[in-house]
Amino acid sequence: MAIVSFEPQFMPVGVLTAAIQELTPRAVRDADPDRAIEDWLAYAAELEVDCIQLSAALHPSVSDVPADAMLDPVANTLDLREPFSPARAARVRKALEATGVAIADLAYFDNMLHEDPALRRQKHDFMLRVFDAAVLLGAPAVCGFVGRNQKLSMDENLVDFESAFIPLLREARARGLEYRIEQCPMPGWTTGDNFHNNIAYTPGLWVALHRICERHGVGDQLRVHYDPSHAILMGQDTRSIFQWLRDSGYAFLISGFHVKGQVVDARGVSAWGYGGQTVERGDWTLGRVASDPAAQANAWKKQTAFCEHELPGTARHDPLAYLQNRSVDWLDHQLAARELLELDVAKTPLIVEHEYPAARTQDRDALLPILKGSIAFARHVDRAAASMAALQGRVLPAQGIAVQGIGRQAYRS
Repeated sequence: MAIVSFEPQFMPVGVLTAAIQELTPRAVRDADPDRAIEDWLAYAAELEVDCIQLSAALHPSVSDVPADAMLDPVANTLDLREPFSPARAARVRKALEATGVAIADLAYFDNMLHEDPALRRQKHDFMLRVFDAAVLLGAPAVCGFVGRNQKLSMDENLVDFESAFIPLLREARARGLEYRIEQCPMPGWTTGDNFHNNIAYTPGLWVALHRICERHGVGDQLRVHYDPSHAILMGQDTRSIFQWLRDSGYAFLISGFHVKGQVVDARGVSAWGYGGQTVERGDWTLGRVASDPAAQANAWKKQTAFCEHELPGTARHDPLAYLQNRSVDWLDHQLAARELLELDVAKTPLIVEHEYPAARTQDRDALLPILKGSIAFARHVDRAAASMAALQGRVLPAQGIAVQGIGRQAYRS
């Protein structure tokens, strides 16, 4: 018998800065771009997080998607109308040191495979600016979408990925960065009928994309920033996804997490199924796409007709929903990550992403206790999982003591 000390390993907990898109008033931040980062770091210190995921986006004056048409909130907290410079980086580093908050990675969520060549070039050029800013800030990675070329089939998109996205990954490799892909299928990103508008929406495609990357020597650059809300949207559960990655030899792919849930409405599923609302949404009128951007946002009913995003901790504890994959079982999520993935736990961020519509206030003071509660929930769940993993994975086995029960099992319906 050996006695092993109890040493749980915790994940750092952070927040995506799109939680408040205009924390710094637009008039102030447009004139003084890095003020927005300083203000967010101060707010993050109030939230008592370990890190932030710093949101970048095309400035509203040049974005091809009107703000009124967006359901997924984005924010240009990192303003890159002008390239990031060493002087700007020094200013931000000073704020990082003053607040004690770190930058987990930089996030730019856009369609890197856009079918319009000019728009694709604009987005790629902007992503390269994000890469350069990440290097100057000492961030290890960027986080974003792959996207989809709407003019091509899914198989044709793999060919497009190989020709257009691999060069981006070579640029990431040259800078020593990871590109962490987020797996939302983005069903309402366009007013068309496609549900899968981001081809990297599921593990089978992560592996297909990674194999392409391996052929070109950039396999180490492509990683996944896993978000369990999208697994719920696709009818999947976290444990089975992680087990499948392990069984397939790709347990190393996940290197970050969005802590965002999804609550499926059984009534909505009864009406529309998991494909969502397909007609009479309001994004089309008289056989044409609505001219009003706010009306175009109704395309998101492909998703919102049967589910709603959860800010962690705001949904009721519902064991039956967990078993039906209609809500995220956060404790099992954290246990499965430790049991099945190849993680450096202490360096794997848990980033709270706030998209729960009812709580999407942009009042900093009103949002503060809401985010604090959600962040505390995420942190305590992770600590509970870490404690269970350390006790059951090391302490008890060292003394020859059996772990009780069976637990949740992958692939079991």
